[in-house]
Amino acid sequence: MTIKASIGKTLVFTAICAGTAHAAPPATPLHHAGSSHSALSQNVLSQNALSQNALGQSPYTAPSQEDLRLYEIAGAPQPARILQDIQTLVNFGTRHTLSSQTDKDRGIGAARNWIKAEFERISAACDHCLEVIEVGDTVSGKRIPEPTRVVNIIAIQRGTLDPNRVVMMSGDIDSRVSDVMDATSFSPGANDNASGVAGALEAARVLSQYQFGGTIVYAALSGEEQGLYGGAGLADFAKKQGWQVEAVLNNDMIGNIEGINGVVSNHTVRVFSEGVRIAETEAEAKERYFSGSENDSASRNLARHIKQLADQYMTNLDVQLIYRLDRFGRGGHHLPFNKAGFPAVRVMETNENYNRQHQDIRTENGIAYGDVIEGVDEAFAAKLTALNAISLASMAWAPSPPTQVSISGQVSADTQLSWQADATAEVAGYRIYWRKTTEAEWSHSRYVGKVNSFTLSNMVIDNYLYGVAAVSFNGNTSPVVFPGAAGAFFHPASDAESNAAKSH
Repeated sequence: MTIKASIGKTLVFTAICAGTAHAAPPATPLHHAGSSHSALSQNVLSQNALSQNALGQSPYTAPSQEDLRLYEIAGAPQPARILQDIQTLVNFGTRHTLSSQTDKDRGIGAARNWIKAEFERISAACDHCLEVIEVGDTVSGKRIPEPTRVVNIIAIQRGTLDPNRVVMMSGDIDSRVSDVMDATSFSPGANDNASGVAGALEAARVLSQYQFGGTIVYAALSGEEQGLYGGAGLADFAKKQGWQVEAVLNNDMIGNIEGINGVVSNHTVRVFSEGVRIAETEAEAKERYFSGSENDSASRNLARHIKQLADQYMTNLDVQLIYRLDRFGRGGHHLPFNKAGFPAVRVMETNENYNRQHQDIRTENGIAYGDVIEGVDEAFAAKLTALNAISLASMAWAPSPPTQVSISGQVSADTQLSWQADATAEVAGYRIYWRKTTEAEWSHSRYVGKVNSFTLSNMVIDNYLYGVAAVSFNGNTSPVVFPGAAGAFFHPASDAESNAAKSH
């Protein structure tokens, strides 16, 4: 028997049994794992009670599950402003990576200069709250036959409490037509991917009106169509800076609602995520194989977190979790971040129109080809921008995801979870999640307070999948962290990376 009570969108478990019914356990005291932790847990609980009383909250209730500011943010992006930005990017004629970098009006260089100036204008409006910089390098290789500057424009909104923890939204500057090496033909790239860049600019306008504990990065990436060069460069830059990258939301095509399949829909969005970490080591792969964590990478739980936020704060938007890295046989700019070991997902429209992707502008047999601005629905682009904005804001306001999450309970009736407790004031406590091994999303959860371990009594470890999230007093939670290296959001940096970060 399962008894559940609803708090917002989160299910709070009170009693569970597989096969026979059991009475719900007493509300207090909590059953903590291991005698070695009991004194620490009780002390932390007492301190937590004092903190909650100071904030006018009862120590016997969980923090609210809603942050009302996120409803405001969800309604803030302006469709007309997004469409205007898309039109400006289209007006550069082509943004091909190999196009002119010196022409003031046409080509990738002119587009980059405008994006940088627009981020600087946004920063000026918030008392210079954004640090706008260029991150690039000269590269050559596949689809770039001659050494070429590939430059990203990024705007950094530094966190006030945990500035080294980063959540990021990205879009791609470059565009292309049928021939991937054609750098001169008119290539508007309205949806692919002026829509993503316009979304990042609009998210910066909205979120720059707030302050956050964690850092938010808005990124316009270059070189995507030629081979994901810009994302690789920014991922390398992030590692050298020693950033703890919690999330990368790669937005690639967020403005089209008319599918090649005839479906017209403005209320669904896909979020793609890797299941098994591409960056895992051989030892981590062995651990993952025996723990059954092939569906619980940090990227996968980031995607689940985005969907949970959409269900709570968005209206008329159904997030479809696609359990694969990207479209079948295709790729996007989140992949370089996954390769660097960072949690990253792709956010994009559900119904693609291939007549409008990577096509010369033309009409054949009554069919109009080409990625022109008439194919963009600005209200839909604003809706997906809002999804990004609430996700970035919630994670930047939430505590850092728990670290060193581990699990035990072999040949036992109970399951014990432990993690590194965070002593910072914004952490109200932790919430444990679980689901059946055949379920795609977290179905149950329980708030356990500001402790570093907890035992779920009479729950056999073999029959469920488990995770832990950090909870703040402001109603935001971190993404769920699955135990072990497979689900960790932050992985230890190598000595070389640590030394590079110190030098910066």
